[in-house]
Amino acid sequence: MSWDVLLLRLPDDVASMGDLPGDFTPAPLGPAQDVLAALRRAVPEVDLTDPAWGELTGPGWSMELNIGTDDPVVTLMLHIRGGGDDVLVPVFRFAEALDCRVLDLAKGDLATPEDTTGWHAFQAYRDHVIGRG
Repeated sequence: MSWDVLLLRLPDDVASMGDLPGDFTPAPLGPAQDVLAALRRAVPEVDLTDPAWGELTGPGWSMELNIGTDDPVVTLMLHIRGGGDDVLVPVFRFAEALDCRVLDLAKGDLATPEDTTGWHAFQAYRDHVIGRG
């Protein structure tokens, strides 16, 4: 089970996914080569040996970066497993490096460095479901 977040470009005035029109299409993050370079600059430890599926591991967590094979890259999906708030640092570094926002798919709305309640709710739910809570 993973906490999945989508990194995508949104207009600056969007505070919630409810602010978007139904036919909204995000602008691309950029050419694949530029996206990979930005990810490496943001978090040098990221393993992009497979440019379509990156990996990052920290103490108590792991992250898969589903970059895909489209060029230009339109969105980036992060699949996060484990626990601990330190995983949020690379999530928001990647978002900043790509000039995009973090959509928490479990919560259905945006996550910000100030509001990471979706991450905490996911961990509580996961722990309850697998009998750790």
